[in-house]
Parts: sequence; structure tokens; C-alpha cells
Amino acid sequence: MLVALFVTVPVKYPAVNTKRDFTKSSSGVMFGNSPFFKMTSSTIEKKFDCYQQWQLGNVCLSEDAFDYSMKGFDYLCKSNLVGKKDIVSIVDFSKPSSQKRLYVIDVSSGKILFNTWVAHGKNSGNEYAKRFSNLPDSHQSSLGFYTTMETYFGEHGYSLRLKGCEKGINDKAYERAIVIHGADYVCSRYINFRGIPGRSYGCPAIPNELSKKIIDVIKNGSCLFIYHPTKTYTTKSKILNSQI
Repeated sequence: MLVALFVTVPVKYPAVNTKRDFTKSSSGVMFGNSPFFKMTSSTIEKKFDCYQQWQLGNVCLSEDAFDYSMKGFDYLCKSNLVGKKDIVSIVDFSKPSSQKRLYVIDVSSGKILFNTWVAHGKNSGNEYAKRFSNLPDSHQSSLGFYTTMETYFGEHGYSLRLKGCEKGINDKAYERAIVIHGADYVCSRYINFRGIPGRSYGCPAIPNELSKKIIDVIKNGSCLFIYHPTKTYTTKSKILNSQI
């Protein structure tokens, strides 16, 4: 028989660019209907440590990426910028493109719905994404928090528009036509042949065979976080440094 163990502890979010330790949130928010934790003004009541309980280390998701995504998700929820409050998608650009670095997580249950490859912009780097830009025609990826928008059929078939939530970091995503779409250069066969997947013009392109399934789960108002540990982003991000 499974016995739920509740622990109430005062916790702080990880200060940006310092040792991780979960930051304090302002008013209370429940992530979806998550049974795992509830944030309040001074404490986090939780049954388990989510990163550990959901075994995210087993699928090689950076703990920093997860912690930051939860802080940003909290911010977007409180700012009423997301409609879907049970789905968070994380792109972990601290990992090479040959590894599966897109994670779609149901935060109401801790279930990893999808874990697959995702491309970065051709001018962001080769195996690793190292350079990022918000400028049109840069062909680089943009970091930070996004909300998903509507779907459409375009050059790459069924695709998902994105709205960048961070001014000066990714707010030109719509203007740049940065969208989620399927691509034949993001698949096991391509990677086995070339060693790494192909690169995009800045879009987080995903495998064709999963694109529709993933898009249909995350479309219309969920949170997407594109992570890299560069201090240029973590010190500039108003979301990560917010006290909301």
C-alpha cells in the first residue's frame, strides 16, 4: 500500500546563477491539479520532491532547467498568460542535439508525455546550441519562456505558432515565424547517418512522426521553456528574476 508522506518546509527558489534551492513564491498557486506540491507565500507543501519523484534525472533533464521552468510556469500562471495549467514543455539546450532534449510533462501527474529530439537554429551551433538571437534572419534559436498559440498548415505541414514572453529575448518569435513543426532531418535515421540531426532557421523542429501528437497536446496556451545555462539569459530574464 502506498502511503503519501507530506512534508512542509520553508523553501526558496534557486537564485539565478547561484546554487539551486527553489525560490519563494508570492501568493499560492497549484500547478494544474498537481498532487505533488502547492506553493504558498512562505512554504511549499509537497508529498515528494518532484524532480526526484518524477525521475527526471533518469531521462537526463537538467535539474536547473526543470527548476527554472517551474519558476517561469508559476509566473505565467499568476500573470494569466497560460490557459493550460497542467502541461509544461522544456527544451534543454545544455544537451547535444544528438540526445533527446524535448520534454513534455503533465505536471498534474508527473508523467513524461513525450521525450524526443529537437533541432536548434543553424547559426546557433553545430552539435551544441551556443549562440542565441531574437533578431529576424539570424537563423538562431531564442531562449526563454513562450506560450503556445494556434495551429496552421504551412511550408512544413501542421505547425504551431509561438508567442515569446520575454522582451528583448524572444518577443520577436512571431515576427520571425519561429514555430514548432515536424522535420525529416530530426529523426533516428538521420542521426544514425550523420551523427546529429539537421538544424533549422531557428524553429524548435521535432520528428515528423511525433509532430502532430505533440502539437495537439501542447497547443492553445501551454508553457514552453527553452533553456541554456548561459548567464547572458539567466541574468537578463525578468521572469527568472521576478518576485511575483
